[in-house]
Amino acid sequence: MALLSVPTPASATGDSSSDRNRKRPIVLDRSGGFQIGGTIITNPNNTNQTLSCDHGYMEYFLPWKPRQTSLVMWHSSSTQVWQNRWDGGEGYKDMFLRRGYPVYLWDGPRVGRANWGCRPVTYIPQYRDQGNFVAWNFGPSFMNWWPDVQFPIEDPAAWQQATSARYDEFDNYENVLLHAHAAAVAADSGRVGNSIVYLTNSAGGLRAQLTAIRSNTTNIKAIVTYESIGYVFPSGFNITQDSRGGFGPIVVPVEEFKKLAKLNAIQFVWGDHRDPTDTYVQQSRQCAALINQYGGNAEVLMLGEDAGLKGSTHIPFADMDNTKVAGLLDKFLAKNKLNRY
Repeated sequence: MALLSVPTPASATGDSSSDRNRKRPIVLDRSGGFQIGGTIITNPNNTNQTLSCDHGYMEYFLPWKPRQTSLVMWHSSSTQVWQNRWDGGEGYKDMFLRRGYPVYLWDGPRVGRANWGCRPVTYIPQYRDQGNFVAWNFGPSFMNWWPDVQFPIEDPAAWQQATSARYDEFDNYENVLLHAHAAAVAADSGRVGNSIVYLTNSAGGLRAQLTAIRSNTTNIKAIVTYESIGYVFPSGFNITQDSRGGFGPIVVPVEEFKKLAKLNAIQFVWGDHRDPTDTYVQQSRQCAALINQYGGNAEVLMLGEDAGLKGSTHIPFADMDNTKVAGLLDKFLAKNKLNRY
């Protein structure tokens, strides 16, 4: 069955009629979703009762005439950031479906649509709106926007949509390992194809690096991390692992780290207004250098300095100039021969 995208009013999408007329239609062979990974636990008080839990959830959209490479979009807030631009315009999901790539939206264990966890959870509101503003690099302080920020600052509804699009992330060491295990099961299953590129944001980057290390196949071909908060390093380089939270660094044996060097490519992308002395920017450069030391192909791309994309945020693929950010991804995929039909 072929599914054809139906045009919606410009007021709902942020696109003008001329924009819509220039876009090729999205024709799908099929779409759907599945749970994968996880475990089954038994009620200690009643051995006849079990619970299937700690699985991941993968939503998929498969074009009518797909390219060979699947794009797995891995968030650290909610899948919404991949679906729309900040003003409601077209996001990465539809952009790359139009280009013919199979697109997968991933919710890791205990997050979003995979929140059926094996451990008890108590939700405590953390009042993070003001913190989100700074962490997502909209400006140096709450409502103090960068002058060139790629966000519709005159639209209060856009800010409300952005800060509301959150799941509880469970940013702890246990969850990082849990996500990496489930994602590796998904990658090795063949259900996501045999040529996978992870597109990640924020804390998802660390999880994807570990996934590539834990995978037992060659199905994972590349990783593009947008502002990865957390990195994997090899042992023996005087780097101390931090297991207190979910942001690393995580240290693995050298032979495991070398699996990152076997990928076609890894690109660590940073938005604008990032201090070069920032801990995670420095870690990204150090991680890339070590991957290359073992024969890999890793690079750090600063959108402001290297690509001239001023005002890019922590989530640049949702920025107002996300077509330019997507163009850089096009070049990456083509350069590494991951754009073939």
